Amino acid sequence: MIQPRSIVKIADNTGAKIGRIFKVLGSSKKRYAEIGDIVVLSVQKAEPRKAVKKKDVLKAVVVRQRKPFRRKDGSYVRFDENAVVIVTLAKKVYSAVGTRVFGPIPRELTEKGFQAVASLAPEVL
Repeated sequence: MIQPRSIVKIADNTGAKIGRIFKVLGSSKKRYAEIGDIVVLSVQKAEPRKAVKKKDVLKAVVVRQRKPFRRKDGSYVRFDENAVVIVTLAKKVYSAVGTRVFGPIPRELTEKGFQAVASLAPEVL
């Protein structure tokens, strides 16, 4: 359950480390983001001399959440942290800005159309 003002870890190699969510994209009344949702965030902490700087406003997709996520078969998946991957919209398809994704991601991300993000991850659960 990620909402505006939530602090999230950025799980890619763009240089950003920590971000603060300030908008959940979707409908105007949408309050919470779950796995596979697009959010707008501001970079709070970043590495020096990288592509992404502090205070940059970017779009990202949620790849991990602490709230248990229910699968179609009835099982639940839960992660230790809230994490996002920075994405950009090119030719009506979201693709990752970085070239690596750190940590596992759920397979529901590929079902929601983020195959480019899933292919960069080391493990798909």
